[in-house]
Amino acid sequence: MPPIPSQTGLCRLENCTNSDTCTVSKDQRSCKCVQGLYGDHCDQSAHIQVHCGRDSLSIRALESYFAYHKVPLDSLHLPNKSCPAQKEVVNGVAYYTAKVSKDKYLLCGGKPLEKNITHIAYSLTLMSNPRITGNIVREPVIKLDFKCVFPYIRKVSLKYPILPFISETVMRTDELEATIQMMLYTDHSYSKVYSFAPTIELGDKVYVEVMVTEPADVFLLRVNECWATQSPQPNSTEGYVHSLLANGCVEDETVAFRNESNTDFRNGVGSIVRYSFEMFQFTTEPYDIYLHCIVQICEPEDRRTCIPNCNSIRKREALAADLTNGLLSYGPIKLEASDKPQSNILTTVVLPVASVLIAGFFVVLLIVVAKAGNHRVSPAAS
Repeated sequence: MPPIPSQTGLCRLENCTNSDTCTVSKDQRSCKCVQGLYGDHCDQSAHIQVHCGRDSLSIRALESYFAYHKVPLDSLHLPNKSCPAQKEVVNGVAYYTAKVSKDKYLLCGGKPLEKNITHIAYSLTLMSNPRITGNIVREPVIKLDFKCVFPYIRKVSLKYPILPFISETVMRTDELEATIQMMLYTDHSYSKVYSFAPTIELGDKVYVEVMVTEPADVFLLRVNECWATQSPQPNSTEGYVHSLLANGCVEDETVAFRNESNTDFRNGVGSIVRYSFEMFQFTTEPYDIYLHCIVQICEPEDRRTCIPNCNSIRKREALAADLTNGLLSYGPIKLEASDKPQSNILTTVVLPVASVLIAGFFVVLLIVVAKAGNHRVSPAAS
């Protein structure tokens, strides 16, 4: 049997007078409506709607659209027939809908993911089985192609300190807006964000959160590198640099990732990464620090490779070489003790020592005077 042509809906040839709604075949013997329209005059809309959600993709069209083409619900499915369409009623209007979760995208026949350094695209097709009578087919096959495009890598580079103290960028596409942020919280509950330059005492915990806020829970987030500088410039050659994370693994011994009983905020596990470290100061001024992190957005299918393997240095280095990174910067983080002059420390050490020396001097002096007195008294006594 010859291949069945893919049609979006046939229309009557004599009524095809508008090229915006229908197209005539090269042999001038047939016509078809453009995708989304149907009817003898291609004047009815199927109200095709595509939804690109946090963890799923879906497409739906009016039930009347499929009824016009004599396509029953049980013949509609995604490329894999094990993923059928369903009927749903929205505000009293009947639709046929096909929905698939991200983790079942490939299982339901999704096309290979299209990726570049900025976006990732999911492509699927809702199609119908042809109704075969004997060895012939009379109705067209319905095929509705749809695609969801999401930002893949987000880059943030802030040259100067920011107010309010949230490092953020927004990327716009035709489908959605995507935002990634880095912020600091006041305590371990991660409930209150600093709205001004944080002032933190030496040795206290610094609570950091990096997250994809829109679309939430779509991508996995991996923080590859984090380091602190004395300069707001992340790659400045002036001043000191202190590494906190390298290749997604702990470099500073005080760094700890957050892992709660109901939510895992460890690196590469979800769309939110939380970690803390103990506040420190550099040995020379300025004592305020700037925090910089290189981040990577991963696809849900890459969960295994997104989580850093900190047990194998060789594997970590090989993985890091394949990643395309984005940069976030935050600061300054002020040190509360930095305003105290270093002479205060010196005074507390020197003064007690000086007191001991002076006391010792008087003891020696008294002994000398006592001996001299005894020497003068001796002749008179005799």
